[in-house]
Amino acid sequence: QVELVESGGGLVQAGGSLRLSCAASGSIFSIETMGWYRQAPGKQRELVASVITRGTTYYADSVKGRFTISRDNAKNTFYLQMNSLKPEDTADYYCNAELRITPWGASIDYWGQGTQVTVSS
Repeated sequence: QVELVESGGGLVQAGGSLRLSCAASGSIFSIETMGWYRQAPGKQRELVASVITRGTTYYADSVKGRFTISRDNAKNTFYLQMNSLKPEDTADYYCNAELRITPWGASIDYWGQGTQVTVSS
């Protein structure tokens, strides 16, 4: 069974840093595309950061220069490094990825279960 399992959320003070992890559980061949979304209470889910192909990275204006998306292929895991956190970053964060299960097969879209990030002032 293949799943995306998130971790790393919690309570952090403004100006601090936090790293969210999204690990592909089960046997996969590769992570093809990846992204992080967030949803604050009463708000629509928004795209925070994503990588579609090598050299094509997107960051929302609100996090540009503070957040970095990256991956560790050996661990089948990708990350969201969050620096200089602000109270307005408080939200539930969700990872999303297209995973290639076998070298010859198509990639399949998966979502993580969500992890809560709270930034205090």
